[in-house]
Amino acid sequence: MADTVSSSPLKTAAPRQSTMAGIALMCAALFCFSCLDATAKWVNRSVDPMVTVWARYMAGALLTFMVINPRTQPGALRTRRLPLQLLRSLLLLGATLCNFFALRYLQLVETQSIIFSTPLLVALFAGPLLGEHVGWRRMVAIAVGFFGVLVITRPGLGTMHPAAFLSFAGSVSYAFYAIVTRMLASRDSIATTTIYSSVAGIVLVTPILPWIWTTPPSPLTWFLLATTGFYGAFGHWLLVLAHARAPAAILSPFIYSQIIWMLVLGYLLFGDWPDAWTFVGAGIVIASGLYLLYRERVKHRKPNQPA
Repeated sequence: MADTVSSSPLKTAAPRQSTMAGIALMCAALFCFSCLDATAKWVNRSVDPMVTVWARYMAGALLTFMVINPRTQPGALRTRRLPLQLLRSLLLLGATLCNFFALRYLQLVETQSIIFSTPLLVALFAGPLLGEHVGWRRMVAIAVGFFGVLVITRPGLGTMHPAAFLSFAGSVSYAFYAIVTRMLASRDSIATTTIYSSVAGIVLVTPILPWIWTTPPSPLTWFLLATTGFYGAFGHWLLVLAHARAPAAILSPFIYSQIIWMLVLGYLLFGDWPDAWTFVGAGIVIASGLYLLYRERVKHRKPNQPA
């Protein structure tokens, strides 16, 4: 009996420590993604955003191939769903292009607040594409979330920059990217999917470089262009480590903490401070997203499991 009592706290502490480590890794990954957007916004002031996209893919692919390649992962290039892999890669490239062009004109917090509509779009499109039932509560949450996006952009009041459409288009592209990723999850390995998404941007953007090339004006700009790939690859690696240590249901709400990093980096690097309506709209979008996460947990909860 003494052994059972003394070991019980240890058994409880181990999962708790693993969960806390997962949360810490999740926050670190979000910080990397925030640094990626901030760096892209900085270098886009002196080079064409397409050059930034190319540099992000090139540096990210080099780092990825150091870990995932045909030698370390035999058969990683073989896929059972080539059309879906190509479509997924195109959607990711489209989301990246829209986001980087929008960052040239919008504040970091503005773009991130609009991107937070992605979970709402996934919930909306998952019904017809994946056959998932979307109840009236979730539909109301989606509608409220889109109202929050309207509060941020305020179309028709003369305050919305056209780049907001790019940001929202990027969110739509990323939502379809997430849905296609779910379709591929049971078909191809993570290594295969990662390789295809890394190569697609290089293959598609490199041929047009001669027409859009802008020589970086300083060694600092070259260095920052290279770090975009590092932030992306390292951030995704941290994301994988986080999900290996904690359930997705626990980690998902922390996605919205990225708004804090965006707010701090935007103010320190660019002197940007959002207006009150942006904060209100972001709060509405975040609240809607959190409610959708809650409904998802309720939907998949076991009968005897507490909410």
